[in-house]
Amino acid sequence: MPFGRLSRRQCVRRHKVPDYFCSFRVGSFFIGNISNREDKTIADLIINGQIRDKEVRVIGENNEQLGVMNTDEARRMAEEAGVDLVMIAPNAAPPVCRLIDYGKFRYEQTRKEKEARKKQKVIEIKEIRMSPNIDTNDLNTKIAAARKFLSKGDRVKVTLRFRGREMAHMNNSRYILDDIAEALADIATVEKAPKVEGRTLTMFLTEKR
Repeated sequence: MPFGRLSRRQCVRRHKVPDYFCSFRVGSFFIGNISNREDKTIADLIINGQIRDKEVRVIGENNEQLGVMNTDEARRMAEEAGVDLVMIAPNAAPPVCRLIDYGKFRYEQTRKEKEARKKQKVIEIKEIRMSPNIDTNDLNTKIAAARKFLSKGDRVKVTLRFRGREMAHMNNSRYILDDIAEALADIATVEKAPKVEGRTLTMFLTEKR
């Protein structure tokens, strides 16, 4: 049974490995926070002739436990199977190794990471700035720009900037932001209501889900 399917207590008793080791799923090839509190990824793993320990605990290609054995014997086993001996838990006692095609595994991991990055959407904050004296045509242009940003999944910060005597009429200009929110109500929701920040009146819009 793979380590990852055991409770921490069962793992310690059955496999005689340290408590901290049993907190992690060996089969995933991701060993985190073992001794130096840093994450170890597949690119950092020790393989084949790089392994210097005399004995290792070996996990087979299908996650089966092959037991503790001499490292030379484990390497021969890997060679006969046409795969690599990869150390996945160097700080366990003894270190844990797995039989796997290292090159193929790295290729698959790289491909998956690239696909994940393509699907990942980075949400940006786009700012629309205007003065309280903006005319209708310019306002419609700003609303169109905000709609374009929102349709791409970005958040929009709408900012009214006040100068000099305009500061005395900030609350009277709040209707401009309300009108923008109403004009975009079909595609956006108000994430943060209009709020005074120094010389500006700001509102945040986000795409409607």
